[in-house]
Amino acid sequence: MKTVILAGGQGKRLGTERLLWPKPLAEIGGRPLLWHLMNFYASQGFQEFIVALGCRATAIREYFLHFGTYNHDVTLDLAAGTTTVHAPYPTPWKVHLIDTGQHTNTAGRLKRVAPWLDPGEAFFMTYCDGLANLDLGTLLHHHRSHGRTATLTAVPEQERFGRITWNGNDITQFREKPSDESWINGGFYVVEPSVMERISGDACSWESDVLPGLASTGQLSGYRHRGFWTCIDTAEERQAADALFAAGSAPWQVPV
Repeated sequence: MKTVILAGGQGKRLGTERLLWPKPLAEIGGRPLLWHLMNFYASQGFQEFIVALGCRATAIREYFLHFGTYNHDVTLDLAAGTTTVHAPYPTPWKVHLIDTGQHTNTAGRLKRVAPWLDPGEAFFMTYCDGLANLDLGTLLHHHRSHGRTATLTAVPEQERFGRITWNGNDITQFREKPSDESWINGGFYVVEPSVMERISGDACSWESDVLPGLASTGQLSGYRHRGFWTCIDTAEERQAADALFAAGSAPWQVPV
């Protein structure tokens, strides 16, 4: 079963860090965010990836073209002109790097990689910036048992502060971290290939066009994930994830 990773955005909210790397290559614990995501899927048996490239695609291609030298010890014999990569356990991933255009929208990117999917077979889809300790087998079972075109992983909204209701300069209501649970899109999907019929072209948005259409026709199932989840959307969020990793308490991390 293949996994599509949307990795073509500009990562503008990374601030000055986006000058150092495109978002998929933003480092956590010395390894790119994209590596962490792939390692997470591969650890659960899903080792074939279709990466939809866009902004700064060349940098991501270069990383994978030199994957061995970036991730393992290397011996260079300068006289002989040879390079030996010392990889006692070769990484068993298959990675398709597909250029989906600089300005293509999210659903448009998915449509462009459709020829690389297996006909009639469901696939995972995610963004390049989400990390979780999600059980993919349970997610897949949920999708298959509900028979919908797509399944969205929902995560609890993280309410940090109390809410205030105003009337002019008076506060009429204050609620400290509302107890009624609300959910947001966690960005991990299982999708049937028939969804391509709902994507009109490059300008089509997965979030604004496809998901609302699926929901309105009863074809979008939701899987509730109450475990760890984070989105690496800003420099501060990347630094927080990096600190978790350095402390040895990164919930998404699996053995290499």
